This record gives sequence, structure tokens and C-alpha cells, in this order.
Amino acid sequence: MQRLLCRQVTRSSCKHVFAGRATTASFRTTTAQPTKTISSSASPILRLFHSRNAPRRAYSTQPPKNSGNQVKFWPFVLIIAAGTGAYILLARKRAEMSTAPVPSQSAQGVIGTTDPQMIAAPAKSAPTFSPDDVTVIFVLGGPGAGKGTQCARLVRDYGFTHLSAGDLLRAEQDRPGSQFGDLIRDYIKNGRIVPMEVTVQLLENAMAAALGADPVRVQAGRADLRGRRGKFLIDGFPRKFDQAVKFEEAVCPARFVLFYDCPEAEMERRLLERGKTSGRADDNADSIRKRFRTFVETSMPVVEYYARQDRVITVDARPEPDDVYRKTQQELTRRLGKELQQA
Repeated sequence: MQRLLCRQVTRSSCKHVFAGRATTASFRTTTAQPTKTISSSASPILRLFHSRNAPRRAYSTQPPKNSGNQVKFWPFVLIIAAGTGAYILLARKRAEMSTAPVPSQSAQGVIGTTDPQMIAAPAKSAPTFSPDDVTVIFVLGGPGAGKGTQCARLVRDYGFTHLSAGDLLRAEQDRPGSQFGDLIRDYIKNGRIVPMEVTVQLLENAMAAALGADPVRVQAGRADLRGRRGKFLIDGFPRKFDQAVKFEEAVCPARFVLFYDCPEAEMERRLLERGKTSGRADDNADSIRKRFRTFVETSMPVVEYYARQDRVITVDARPEPDDVYRKTQQELTRRLGKELQQA
């Protein structure tokens, strides 16, 4: 009997315990309402009781719903990279522009003007000289090919005016008060090509002077060149393709190119021999090799350009000067005919 009573009491107690747990769980799930604010003056026991019964915040490891609105940094990286590249290109362009010669009032003489804007002549609607009145032959060949020797004979026998771009530049660098003296000297010594604007203007002024015209008036477009005829051998020019284009657009179209072909070994031997007496600063082995490289890289494309237009006469420059000259006469007679004999 006692055992039966104990079992009933135990079962009853368990029911109360489980009922209490269910009530507690129900209480916890239904207290999601806002809690009342407890005054700071309330007793510590009351505040403790309130904190224990306050609803707890559920924490989650999931990302917030607005995570798609986070700032993306790669567009800013692209913008910074593009801006840096543009700045570098601009800096390089300004550095190249700063190396261009800027003339002043001392840039007179062969240049022929004190106007800073005149040295880099503006674009013209037509060349200064007409090819109907003026015959221009470009004489090209590597350093030491013998261009000057052959040109001197053509001047003697056929009345050509010989204009050496190198001689004009050297004369300008030695002219007292020249604005371009140091610049030209540095370019020649290092086997580099002098800025195109300087060389083209020197040649135009020299041609005008040879025709009896005032270079300043010619350059300004105020000279009457009708009836002024001449034949010009322009030695050592153009050395670059853009020089050829600039000269033909601004000064006069060339009739053709007279190209003296010679191996580098032979040209070097001639130049070193000439350097013993010439006194030229660029007649040394180091400068000679730099000039060879410059000629191959920049001037040979000019020869090839005119060759594609059938405007090149090629003469082998290896034989003795007399033999080279005879070949030159034959080729010029074939190309120019009676015009070669005209004054």
C-alpha cells in the first residue's frame, strides 16, 4: 500500500514539473514585446529581476540583408591607374617639347630673321619654289661615301649650286651669337639629327640667296621669284622621312635622289684618314659608328621611299673618285637630258 502511494505522489510531482517547464517555455516565447524602462533609482533586486526576464537578442552568423550595398573599390583603382598613365604621357610630351630650339633676336645671319615664329615656318598652301623653275636633287649616302667630292665636280661642270646640310649646320654653330650653336654642336658630336625646322629653314634661305632673293622676304612670302631659275644639289639631306615630306611641302619638290652606295668598312677607313687633317670633332671612331647607325635607321627608309617611286639613281661609291664621277655623269644625262646642260 505504501509503495502504491509513493508511485502516485511521484507521478503527480513529475506532472507538475513538466507542466512548469512548459509554462516557462511558453512564457519565454511570448515575451517578445517591448520591455518597460526601469528607473535608475529602482532597487538593485528589481533591476536584476528585470534583466533576467528581459527578452534576449538573437545573434546570427548570416550577413546583413543590405550587404549588396557595400562599396566596391575596383572602380576607384581603375580611375587612379588611368589618371596616373595620362599624367606620365603628358609629362613625356612636355619633356619632348621642351627640347625644341627656341630662337631669339641673336638667331640671325643664315637664319635670316629675328621673328621667333619664322624659324618654324607655318604651313604653306604651296612650296616656296616651283619645280618648273628650280631643280632639286637630293644627294644621299653614308658618312664617307664621297658625296662632297662628286658634288664639287658637278658644280664645276654643270653649274649646280651645292648645298651641304652639314656644312650649313657647322657654319651656323660657329657663327658668333648663334642661338643654335651649342645645340647643333651637341647633336653633331653625338651623331644625332639636328631638329628638322632648323635644317629646312637654313636650306630655304641658302636657296633664296643663291637665286638672288632676300631670304627674309622669301620666308615671309613677299619675294617675287618668277624667272629665277637654278639647279641645286642638296647633300646629306633629308636624313629622315619627315624631313623629306617637310621640305617638299614647304620649299620645293625634289626631282630625284642621287644615292652613293658604299660599305661601312670602306667609309670608316676614309673618315679616319680624313680625321687626321680635317679637325672635325665627329671624325673619330665612336662618332663615326654612331653616324652609321643613324644613317641606316633613319636615312635608308628615305632612299627606299623614293626608290618605290622610281626616283632614285644608285651609284657604286667603292671605285676611285674618277670612275664614280663618270658613272654619275652617265646617270644624270640619262635622267635629265638637255636640262643637265642648261644654266
